[in-house]
Amino acid sequence: MHLTYHTDYGLRLLMLLALEPDCLHTIEEVASRYRISRNHMMKVAQTLTQAGFVDSVRGRGGGLRLARAPAAIGLGAVVRATEDSLAIVECFDREANTCLLAPACGLKRVLHEAVSGFMGVLDRYTLADLVKSPGGNRRLRQLIPILAASA
Repeated sequence: MHLTYHTDYGLRLLMLLALEPDCLHTIEEVASRYRISRNHMMKVAQTLTQAGFVDSVRGRGGGLRLARAPAAIGLGAVVRATEDSLAIVECFDREANTCLLAPACGLKRVLHEAVSGFMGVLDRYTLADLVKSPGGNRRLRQLIPILAASA
């Protein structure tokens, strides 16, 4: 199973917003702090806003903040919102499937169970679980550079 950068960056954005809940964060700032493309971060923020995880405050002094408490943001829900597809093999996609083995193959069932297990684990955790440790929070803050303009 491989998650896209879109999901990875989405989880990183949510962690930053949870770690610094009293700040509004601009897309430009977040992209710079994480050293990723501003355009990609804009798409990620749009996805998370449309899914109801992030609020976007417009205008001068605006930015991004969590739309819900971290404990109300399930990791499985975030992955489902940010991944285009959890079809890890061709036969999961009925329309595009050209695998000759599909009608008799037992692999599809096993892989479906594996994806369900993966998502089941994510469903047991929330954003709060990722940022609840004071020691872990200090370390995360050390690893996410603070821009001179926002310090």
